[in-house]
Amino acid sequence: MRLFDYKDAPKELLTPDIVLMLTGIHEHKGKQDLFIDRHPDVLTTLLEMAMIQSTGASNRIEGIVTTDKRLMELVKDKSAPRNRSEAEIMGYCDVLASIHEGYAYITPRTETVKQLHSQLYSRLKTLNAGQFKVSDNIIAQIGRDGGQQVRFIPVPAFETGEAMIRLFTSFSEAMEENKYDTLLLIPMFVLDFLCIHPFRDGNGRISRLLTLLLLYRAGYVVGKYISLEKLTEKTKDLYYEALEDSSGGWHENTGDYKPFVRFFLSVLQMAYRDFERSLDYFLKPWQSKPERIKEAIDQKIGQFSKAEIMAVVPDISKVTVERTFGSLVKTGYIVKIGAGRSTIYAKNPTQD
Repeated sequence: MRLFDYKDAPKELLTPDIVLMLTGIHEHKGKQDLFIDRHPDVLTTLLEMAMIQSTGASNRIEGIVTTDKRLMELVKDKSAPRNRSEAEIMGYCDVLASIHEGYAYITPRTETVKQLHSQLYSRLKTLNAGQFKVSDNIIAQIGRDGGQQVRFIPVPAFETGEAMIRLFTSFSEAMEENKYDTLLLIPMFVLDFLCIHPFRDGNGRISRLLTLLLLYRAGYVVGKYISLEKLTEKTKDLYYEALEDSSGGWHENTGDYKPFVRFFLSVLQMAYRDFERSLDYFLKPWQSKPERIKEAIDQKIGQFSKAEIMAVVPDISKVTVERTFGSLVKTGYIVKIGAGRSTIYAKNPTQD
């Protein structure tokens, strides 16, 4: 039987590199709290953009897609879903909004997870919404030959309910004891949740929503303003690699949480850096919009896309970004690579 040891196992995670990451995140959180207190009005645009990015990215990770235009319309509730994918996208947006607005009143427990899952599928007619799986499932990936390869076998259906109760009980007790950093306990919990895989569908999306809920309740609200889901999507290969490394030996209680904890903390670090960088742009009113776009480009290492720059300066219109990119290409400050939707850019090395 799988043991959920959140009272002693976290001690093994206190390696020098993880402790260094924790220290850095705590410092970022202090700055975050200061920014939010002093500049609440500046954050509205960031929040709206993150809502769109999070909804799109979390669903794309699961292969649920729509166009950028439709995503914008759906998240802003200007349009009704036209198909199953759009209904699932809207469902994610609904749950995300509930967590953003009421996380302080949403107690993490088994019934809560069922309610979140039910809301995720509320725009679809499905009998499985809010119900734990009734048949065994597997976590698989499609190989290059089109065949299915089993990556992990989760907890069987008949053990799922009891495993979820033990999971939440152990997590809650460790949180109340406050012996170890919350930022160690949360990724441990998320990994265990994914290994249980309690639902027939939607486990990945629910895990990301739970991540936000637990972080917000612990005071780490950066995910409201910088999309953690988008950062996870950008590093999807590392995400799956960390999951695979940490889930090995999970059933036998011989697994290693460290790979997944390191990935989790690295994403949080990236989010805080992007948060501070975005606010820095907002708080420079003397800069013109093209100057802010150029500064955002200067912060990039290697190749980048227009979408990545727009995420840093979400208050600047797409037309202005495109016009500025065109001007910078014309002057030779940046170079254009590729064409069409796959177009990317890079700084001209002769400009350094």
